[in-house]
Amino acid sequence: MTLEEIKNECAGMQAELEDLIPNDINAVIDHAKKIAAYHVRSGNLLAIVKKAYRTKSVSEVAEAVKKIAKDSCYAKEVQKILVNGIANDELELVDMLDRINSSCTKVLDLCRSIISKEKAEMAYLNFQK
Repeated sequence: MTLEEIKNECAGMQAELEDLIPNDINAVIDHAKKIAAYHVRSGNLLAIVKKAYRTKSVSEVAEAVKKIAKDSCYAKEVQKILVNGIANDELELVDMLDRINSSCTKVLDLCRSIISKEKAEMAYLNFQK
């Protein structure tokens, strides 16, 4: 899977996360199921992108940093900035997937709260009868 394909998939997940949670309890349950799948998928994609970032950092970036460090004696902090600049696309996807994964957790928590509220209201109405 290419970084561009992952980026496109992330855009779809982000769009879904930005949608409002539906009012109907069955739609909330369906929404939670979809977000749960995105949560798992984003975690998997995050691992793939982190591996791509590390691979790029180790291979071509390591050689460039060695040459720059030998020629100019940059501090380690500056070298890290250079590495992040060279592997910027991978790092951007790492950040994006990390935020998507975190957002999925928050949306799922909210869906659980809505479902719990609905269950409590149903129990209260059944008690009133």
